[in-house]
Amino acid sequence: MLFTLRPFRPDDLAALVKHANDPTVAANLTDSFPHPYTEAHGRAFLEEAMKPVPLRRCIEVAGECAGAIGLHPKADLWRRNLELGYWLAAAHRGKGIMTEAIRQMVQLGFAAFPEVTRIYATPFGSNIASQRAVEKAGFALEAKLLGTLVKNGKMEDEWIYAVRR
Repeated sequence: MLFTLRPFRPDDLAALVKHANDPTVAANLTDSFPHPYTEAHGRAFLEEAMKPVPLRRCIEVAGECAGAIGLHPKADLWRRNLELGYWLAAAHRGKGIMTEAIRQMVQLGFAAFPEVTRIYATPFGSNIASQRAVEKAGFALEAKLLGTLVKNGKMEDEWIYAVRR
């Protein structure tokens, strides 16, 4: 379970593209995450990911960028909330890495955004592994929104999990 959570660097591009281009990554993320995932997508992501807000980190395993995790500040009525997003290369799943990365990001998020009182994640109802990762990281299930999402032509439930300061 050895990994490092660190800021992204320009030299993460090759590993980022290699791992993000796996169709199982895009299958569990919003449609804004492209597949196929090209070098151009990776460069655009890194340009944004190296900015201070939102707070994004590389999940480094065995010396290479093998995933990403980020906290996205919300605005207006939701301004005291951060949305958590994450993915991990298939070869490193099921080893507790994501659960620990989520725990570390929660600590970073509450430290970096003192006005924030809630961090939430919205895994698909069919994504049991993601649900278990947030549960093990201390998130509580707040709601199940049935049939609210469409991914690859299929209706999906949206489960809302959150942790509070």
